[in-house]
Amino acid sequence: VQLQASGGGLVQAGGSLRLSCARSGRTGATYDMGWFRQVPGKEREFVAAISWNKVSIFYKDSVKGRFTISRDNAKNTVYLQMNSLKPEDTAVYYCAAVFVGPDEVYGSSWYDSDLNYDYWGQGTQVTVSS
Repeated sequence: VQLQASGGGLVQAGGSLRLSCARSGRTGATYDMGWFRQVPGKEREFVAAISWNKVSIFYKDSVKGRFTISRDNAKNTVYLQMNSLKPEDTAVYYCAAVFVGPDEVYGSSWYDSDLNYDYWGQGTQVTVSS
């Protein structure tokens, strides 16, 4: 499984960006997807996650109401729409995937941990200027 993230860039505070993460490789399996971000010198932190069937969606508190995660399973792509961006959103954003059984259900704390994800994209830089 390979993940290719794109869509990062430089934007002014209050602006918007849409990140995409295309998944290739093993098909026919159910993958939950997540977005994380990391600032140099700090640990990678959870941003958002969506289950394979779109039933479960979770967000970091500080992005609720501003970010929206979605996915198009026909295109094997997950998106992160980021609105009302703030300078503190500046980071490298990573998409991640975890293979789950179709009957498995997890809570938000499970998605928070990057240890639970099997595959990672290369990261895309998001810079928000003030």
